[in-house]
Amino acid sequence: MDAEISSRVPLGAYTLPGRVSDPRAAVAQADAAERLGLRTLWLSERWGTKDLGVIVGALSQVTTTVRIASGITHFQSRHPALLASLAMTAQALSDGRFILGIGRSVDAMWAAVGLPRSTNASIVDHADIFRRLCRGEKVRYDGPAGRYPSLRLNDVPDQPVPSLVFAAIGPRGLELAGRHFDGVLLHPFLTPSAVARAVAVVRDTERSAGRPVGSVRVYATVVVACDLPAAEELAVVGARAVTYYQIPGFGERLAAANGWDPEPLERLRSHSLLAGIRGAADSVLTREQLVEVASVLPVEWTAEAAAVGSARNCHEAFERYRDAGADELVLHGSTPDRLGPLFPTIKVGPGRE
Repeated sequence: MDAEISSRVPLGAYTLPGRVSDPRAAVAQADAAERLGLRTLWLSERWGTKDLGVIVGALSQVTTTVRIASGITHFQSRHPALLASLAMTAQALSDGRFILGIGRSVDAMWAAVGLPRSTNASIVDHADIFRRLCRGEKVRYDGPAGRYPSLRLNDVPDQPVPSLVFAAIGPRGLELAGRHFDGVLLHPFLTPSAVARAVAVVRDTERSAGRPVGSVRVYATVVVACDLPAAEELAVVGARAVTYYQIPGFGERLAAANGWDPEPLERLRSHSLLAGIRGAADSVLTREQLVEVASVLPVEWTAEAAAVGSARNCHEAFERYRDAGADELVLHGSTPDRLGPLFPTIKVGPGRE
């Protein structure tokens, strides 16, 4: 690869981003990820066609080197013993390449599906329960994470406990990651300046908690559209932005992290195409409709917080995130089989049939 446009920061990527009707595409995407030398392959779980356990099991058998990460699932969506069982089975199948990404989500989602909302106390205790179960310990617990009179995995493989990565935007989530997790996954559409501020919070928290500085791996998520026609670039970046900014409270947190005036969020949410949509916009709207909605967002909301244009432009954006303190980038929007232009000397073939 041309040294002038090579990346000095490890790169990972998402498989099956957004709305997916056929999860089998993940196999070819995983094959492409290994050919490109990506460090980590991430799955954003969505109920229906992107079940974490099934897809991680499949990917573990068609790859040998790339790490496989959930980015993200939630503690309360599975019984603690089932989640620990899934994780350790994935460790056994992948020879220790599994990473468990955990998020908080929003209270409205948990109310809608009848599950308890996340609190800082429940997240910390769930993490401890998870690690103990993965080590084969017996757990008796009654507290913020629930009531579990007697839990144990009868058989655990000779594999380490998977790394736990927490998805965060604001300072409280970043501090939680700095104290209790092995890594932090930063949200898409944070500018390099916002990432630098996030890294500072994590490192300061590590120090105050008595942890070695740098023990928490910082993953910065960057939406990428490399060497695409203008219309396709807008579809990749703009449509992805809508799915985040449409969520009340969530969009405001992203705007605040970037130091942006949140006023455009009202214009976005009042768009006629979003009327009556309570869930994710991409579960209802086509890509063309999402692009139309995205047109009301300020240009800088995508231009400053994504990597677009030529391969050189994208790698220069990656360097800005590296300089901000990111340990690894998670490329989003474009799947690994579409990232070939970033790696001009590496052939990305059709993969496995």
